[in-house]
Amino acid sequence: MRIEHLHPVPHLTTALRGPLERIESHLLACQADIEAWFRQQWLTTTAPFYASVDLRNAGFKLAPVDTNLFPAGFNNLSADLLPLCIQAIQSAFERICPEARQVLLIPENHTRNTYYLESLATLQDIIRKAGYTVRICSLIESLTAPERIDLPSGRNILLEPIQRRGDRLVLDDFDPCMILLNNDLSSGRPAILEGLEQTIVPPLELGWANRLKSDHFARYQEVAREFAALIDIDPWLISPQFLKCGEINFMKRSGEECLEQNVSALLESIQRKYDQYGLDHRPFVVIKADAGTYGMGVMTVHSADEVRALNRKQRTRMAASKGGMETTRVILQEGVYTFETWGDSQAVTEPVVYMIDHFVVGGFYRVHTRRGANENLNAPGMHFEPLAFAEPCTTPDLSKAPDANPNRFYAYGVIARLALLAAAREQAALRA
Repeated sequence: MRIEHLHPVPHLTTALRGPLERIESHLLACQADIEAWFRQQWLTTTAPFYASVDLRNAGFKLAPVDTNLFPAGFNNLSADLLPLCIQAIQSAFERICPEARQVLLIPENHTRNTYYLESLATLQDIIRKAGYTVRICSLIESLTAPERIDLPSGRNILLEPIQRRGDRLVLDDFDPCMILLNNDLSSGRPAILEGLEQTIVPPLELGWANRLKSDHFARYQEVAREFAALIDIDPWLISPQFLKCGEINFMKRSGEECLEQNVSALLESIQRKYDQYGLDHRPFVVIKADAGTYGMGVMTVHSADEVRALNRKQRTRMAASKGGMETTRVILQEGVYTFETWGDSQAVTEPVVYMIDHFVVGGFYRVHTRRGANENLNAPGMHFEPLAFAEPCTTPDLSKAPDANPNRFYAYGVIARLALLAAAREQAALRA
């Protein structure tokens, strides 16, 4: 399938040279070895049901900074590539539950977030077009009758009260074969989901009640080392360094010493790599809640002094993550610049790649007109631009330059799949 009416491609303001050219050139030259390596990995480690990966392209480094195993944002994908989503859903369902015909979709409790509800409607549409009957139930305890929600797109969704009969989740006239979670369980694992005889994907163990970002990036570093050895590059070029702090309380200022020490240590380590590659950039560190999503509990610092100088408003913002859950652990992640820009205004942007099973199915660019190249873009004021591939993301064009379309998209797909593989190993360990 070739798509001629492509969406615009962001511009990389840093010239293609040095490390990035080597990364992309290696990926193109080693494509056969890379794809064979991935095929072998998926034979031994099952991919999560779906995922989205936030990438940052600094020109000298291309790396993931977040991996979401309960992705929203399906409405931001290019409509041109929804057939890839449909095919991947069919493949995943056939592997997980071959006899499945009816699917129960359990979403987040964002009944007022129309952007999320549009994503939910898109996901439901994909599953229907894959050949399954799908209905949506809600974990909201106050929902006692079906509620229809009309959306700005002209579509609508029907939320139905969740019911449990014995070891099965059902609706009045609907007994599903499998349960699809689109709820990251930031507030914990509801008892109504425990001990079900139906297949539930992703498994409860992958929710934020169990999962830590630091565990994921430890797995990612392991994957990056193996992959870097395969194509003979420095793993730092595709992997962010990180440290972690536990038992922190931002409001009581306990655990602050660990935070300051680790910020200083990480900045020094990043500077050594910058010196190695002759990079004239100021290192920075991103401090995040070790569990949770939606860009909450995130701040950027350039020195330990900035940690000591946090004001009450900053501490309050860091003290709680999604769902009001208290932040007690943080991950300190090497800040990766994004030097890609969008449009005449040169708004800062970063790619987000979507996968279903082990297939890359599309993505979009997160664009922010009021943020800088060293800031978190997953914040109010962002918008999305569909990312449409001229060919599927696993099909580079060796006759073109490394940064040409679709070769840069191939690079995105490779790094995103490395993050997916890390999540697959994480999943295996959590379920062991």
